Amino acid sequence: MVFDEAHNIDNVCIESLSIDISEDSLRKATRGASNLERKIEEMKSTDAEKLQNEYSKLVEGLQQAEQAREEDQFISNPVLPDDLLKEAVPGNIRRAEHFVSFLKRFIEYLKTRMKVTHTISETPPSFLTHLKDLTYIERKPLRFCAERLTSLVRTLELINIEDYQPLQEVATLATLVATYDTGFVLILEPFESEAATVPNPILHFTCLDAAIAIKPVFDRFSSVIITSGTLSPLEMYPKMLGFTAVMQESYSMTLARRSFLPMIVTRGSDQAQVSSSFGIRNDPGVVRNYGTLVTEFARITPDGVVVFFPSYLYMESIISMWQGMGILDQIWNYKLILVETPDAQESSLALETYRTACCNGRGAILFCVARGKVSEGIDFDHHYGRAVLCIGVPFQYTESRILKARLEFLRENYRIRENDFLSFDAMRHAAQCLGRVLRGKDDYGVMVLADRRFERKRPQLPKWINQAMLDSETNLSTDMAVSNAKNFLRTMAQPFKAKDQEGISTWSLADIERHEAKRRTEEARMMREELTNGHKMNGVTTSTFEVVEDEYDDDIDQDMMMLDAQ
Repeated sequence: MVFDEAHNIDNVCIESLSIDISEDSLRKATRGASNLERKIEEMKSTDAEKLQNEYSKLVEGLQQAEQAREEDQFISNPVLPDDLLKEAVPGNIRRAEHFVSFLKRFIEYLKTRMKVTHTISETPPSFLTHLKDLTYIERKPLRFCAERLTSLVRTLELINIEDYQPLQEVATLATLVATYDTGFVLILEPFESEAATVPNPILHFTCLDAAIAIKPVFDRFSSVIITSGTLSPLEMYPKMLGFTAVMQESYSMTLARRSFLPMIVTRGSDQAQVSSSFGIRNDPGVVRNYGTLVTEFARITPDGVVVFFPSYLYMESIISMWQGMGILDQIWNYKLILVETPDAQESSLALETYRTACCNGRGAILFCVARGKVSEGIDFDHHYGRAVLCIGVPFQYTESRILKARLEFLRENYRIRENDFLSFDAMRHAAQCLGRVLRGKDDYGVMVLADRRFERKRPQLPKWINQAMLDSETNLSTDMAVSNAKNFLRTMAQPFKAKDQEGISTWSLADIERHEAKRRTEEARMMREELTNGHKMNGVTTSTFEVVEDEYDDDIDQDMMMLDAQ
């Protein structure tokens, strides 16, 4: 089993077992439960035997699920633990109508919990205790909710499955909260976001332990490979995912020429330090220096330039200040300016316009966010990205309650310190941003990390970036970085044929055959040395061994084979 682009594998694992429930989704879940009741009544009058057959199967337990897991579904579902497969479904949720009533009661309880005026954070056992005190709902039937609903939907042969998605989320929440005592947290917030003023309660059921989701993969497959171009530092992943690495290796990049130029800019043209750290991020001097850096690279770089900011909020703030300083007007002289927004449709349009501008005229500059859609899934190959600038270190929003809960969990269970994880997470996102401009061996681009803190965090960059960065390129001012970039782009503009890469960064069939022959010769030599050493230890001289080796030549071997055949 191979996981490629796995630098975010821990976040993917956590998101797969996390559920967000709002008042709107609870209303839709109630509507879905009412629809189920109506469908059950219809089936009772037309095909009651089908419901009775389902009841009989549930008395036997979830044996079908266990059989499917062994035969067809290779990987077990963390929402359906192994011990459930050995038990019978509790009597109070076996009948379809009883189960739907049970779900409705659970939904009504969630609605009452939503009426909060301040943030509440609690563990699954605490939530279950409160649930039992108010509604007398036991833990055991909750554990079967997800699979019981799946069975009912299958029996009723429902067509519009998406209408029942909110109800499925509630059932999954019920199963997870009743199954896992640790590794999860429930956070009830009265407002959907920090900036919101109108109450819109939301329940976050958040997974804190990535190992829970990936454990079935490790149990099922004997060999699991986790790989990515920005998997660094390697030591962090076995800790977070709860496994012991058999082999971990970081490889450098083999290139026929130096096709990317990574640099760390720590100072502006006025020698004042640049950083997006909270204390100085809105300082006019820092903002002006960042503006000068972007303007200069827009001036010297052909075609496309991509600029990444730590967050949407900071990007809006700095663009607004640049507008007041007249910096945007200067950039307009060289490039068309486009901005990524949280709206997917607007961002797609901006991206399309950006590509059109890069293909026609002087190119464009795209302002985007290090944790947005552009930083992860979009490639800026060839002329679409000749320079990428990282404005500031892309740390997560540290006041997030969900992040605080996860950091506490990592510290207590895996002994990973808060600062270590935050720094690791920021640097993998920064590396991901840098990698957007280099998408092949014939591609080239300039990579700029613009923050004084990057100099200290350089060892956390992937090996292929770190090795390509000279010590003289780690503490640059804006002027020095622009000068280096000019020379680099001038060198890259020289003719370069695909043949120049052959035998160095790309191999032909003949190169592979030569390499294989060399490897076999080396293996044979090592075997001879081992045998020679063994004979010496046993008192047999090397010369005797050589004579014996030469006694039989290929012709004699063939004659002997013919005799055997006769």
